[in-house]
Amino acid sequence: MRHSLCRAVLLSALLSAQTLSVATAEPQNEPAEQNARALWHENIAVGYQALATSAQALSDTATRYCDVPSEHTRQSLESQWREAFSNWQAVRFVDFGPIELDSRAWQLQFWPDPKNLVGTKARQLLSADAPINRQRVTDSGVAAEGFPMLEYLLFDAPFNQTEQALPGVRSCALLQATATVVKDNATDLSADWQALAEHYQATDSYTATTVRSAMTALDILVQKRLGEPMGLGSSQRRLVYAGDAWRSGQSLAAAEASLSGLQRYFLPGLIRELEHADQLGIANDLTDQFQATLARFDALPDDLASVLEDDQRYARLQNLYISVQQLEQTLTLQAAVALGIRQGFNSSDGD
Repeated sequence: MRHSLCRAVLLSALLSAQTLSVATAEPQNEPAEQNARALWHENIAVGYQALATSAQALSDTATRYCDVPSEHTRQSLESQWREAFSNWQAVRFVDFGPIELDSRAWQLQFWPDPKNLVGTKARQLLSADAPINRQRVTDSGVAAEGFPMLEYLLFDAPFNQTEQALPGVRSCALLQATATVVKDNATDLSADWQALAEHYQATDSYTATTVRSAMTALDILVQKRLGEPMGLGSSQRRLVYAGDAWRSGQSLAAAEASLSGLQRYFLPGLIRELEHADQLGIANDLTDQFQATLARFDALPDDLASVLEDDQRYARLQNLYISVQQLEQTLTLQAAVALGIRQGFNSSDGD
């Protein structure tokens, strides 16, 4: 199967390609418990496992819903989608290692999607005569394989007014096949990250790579996930459709989950690295900024639409935007500089 064979081949290639960096890395004299990479690996492993567990539950819930459609099973399914999607957001900042294999990040979340390819793929699959199964979904490309396709089936208002809406036979087939793809990718991602443990912890260059991944994630959050919908981009118009997860009304909830993931899975290792560099002031500033920025979400709903339409709420969103921007600047211009790390080429923003 493409699923297992391609994963094994690509993972082997990734590890082989990085052998040189292991050979040239300086000896590791720090005990494992003092090594920032050991802490990063452990924490990210927790995040990936949470994603895998919730994706499995999502797949199981999709099957139960299609077997016995009801208001209760539908609510359970939507709730499980939100949980799994939130767990993905929490580890979304990791843009290196196993997530790079076979475009897994795109498979899990095809975004940005300015041409609504997810909707187009859904209509094509549902309108065709061919049976819908896992292979059919993967053959249809990344726009059909991840959380946005499930979101379309569950939350797209126009689609849910059609005869093809869930729990229709073909829409249920697409729901279950896509949920299976998400579950398989999440499970493989978690296993492959565990397999990378020794290599990751032994390779000095992964310190900069991990910090850069967080820098990139915050840049995307500022410029794309918040700035574009707020009208701060090229359009200069407030556009709810520019945000991710707008169909489910989870754009701001997703942003909060991403920031919480950085706080939980990335910040502890960074603090350890800063402590070793005698940069306690920057470490304390980052800790305070993460906490203060996350607190700003409390004054906002999960969705963007109601915020963009209300000037008072929009003012609160502007304060959040400034807070995230300042956090990004502290990480990029202070923490990274203190550690001798420069921002690299950003290839993760979908452009």
